[in-house]
Amino acid sequence: MLRSCNCAWQNSLGLQIQCYQCEEFQLNNDCSAPEFIVNCTVNVQDMCQKEVMEKSFGIMYRKSCASSAACLIASAGYQSFCSPGKVNSVCISCCNTPLCNGPRPKKRGNSGVVPRAHMITTVLLLTLALWVLYC
Repeated sequence: MLRSCNCAWQNSLGLQIQCYQCEEFQLNNDCSAPEFIVNCTVNVQDMCQKEVMEKSFGIMYRKSCASSAACLIASAGYQSFCSPGKVNSVCISCCNTPLCNGPRPKKRGNSGVVPRAHMITTVLLLTLALWVLYC
């Protein structure tokens, strides 16, 4: 007998996140003004996604709501193309707090901790996405 997990908690919470969104690439405009804020689809789009392409003529941005599985797959797929500050770099990032795909906060303190925290967050989110997919 197959046993399915009880995932009713996902539907009952009605989780909705707000993200910045600009579907077409914006040249040298990071889409972080109030007019770019959208409400993501409840219980479907649970993350914010940001894509940054560095070209010789400037930086291009695309931001949107995304499902955790789709965003994590896209960001992992482009990881080898992400070289911030270099021409033709493509970086895709995912986050799950309101408006987290907006402007980057000012750096402070020990920046050596950030990559490790980002790695742990990515692993936890990927694990959660896989659990949700198979649930």
